[in-house]
Amino acid sequence: MELRHLRYFVAVADAGSLTVAAEQKLHTSQPSLSRQIRDLEQEVGVQLLNRGAQGIELTAAGRAFLDHARMALLQAEAAKEAAQRAAQPPKPVFSLGFLSGAEIDLLPEVNRILRDEFPGIDIRLSSDYSPLLAKALMRRKLDAAFMRADDNMEDLACKRVRTDPLVFVFPNNHRLAAQTTVAPEDIVNETFYLPSKSAPAVRRVVLEYFNRAGIDLRPEHEVHNVVHAISMITSTHAVMLLPAYTARYLPDTITARPVQGEAPTLDLVIAHHKANKSPILKLLLLRVGRLAGVPA
Repeated sequence: MELRHLRYFVAVADAGSLTVAAEQKLHTSQPSLSRQIRDLEQEVGVQLLNRGAQGIELTAAGRAFLDHARMALLQAEAAKEAAQRAAQPPKPVFSLGFLSGAEIDLLPEVNRILRDEFPGIDIRLSSDYSPLLAKALMRRKLDAAFMRADDNMEDLACKRVRTDPLVFVFPNNHRLAAQTTVAPEDIVNETFYLPSKSAPAVRRVVLEYFNRAGIDLRPEHEVHNVVHAISMITSTHAVMLLPAYTARYLPDTITARPVQGEAPTLDLVIAHHKANKSPILKLLLLRVGRLAGVPA
């Protein structure tokens, strides 16, 4: 019994006619198809079809045979696809995480670096807060992540990509918009918001900056991300310190001013699990210098 016999039988059963199956489905002659069906019945040992002037009708044996014939054809197709997949070299997979927003600057160059060396690479991306990226790295769900370094990362190795200064942001009709720079004492009587604990690195740098300036910071609220910051700044005429690169995401109603004097900064690093020996990771770490030139 050959697969073509099964295909012919299923085509005839679906069409309800030897002539229709031959001409429209199988593109063969009706006598040739009839001969193939007779050969199949002879091999099975029972009659599968009743032929009549109105077409064909499956016998009880034919109905039982049809379900198995369909399954056999599906399994044969699955076997073919499995063999074809096995004959192809597997695509390298690299799971990469980004601190939310950082991918806009970094991803195009990262993509070029990886695809130049590994043309068929499957790059799987995720975007999240740094603490969640760190957890994903430690659980080996990510190969690398562009993020902020923090405590409790002893299983991870980090390499600096760039240093981001912080800038003051506020509505463009705020009194501070008339200044070219803003000093920490300028915001003492202003509504000021602090990054929440979901962004611990930025939060720590902001608190340390005002502590060094001798200012007892009493933020009225905390914000969780740039979108939340935009909403709160706009609705309450508030001030915040945010990494400079976020200024490009701000609407026209919000402006940014550099810090007067030495600005607080924080590093963006590429982090990975110390046990990760991926050659793709090794290449990316060697090319970090190319990423450092990306505007902050």
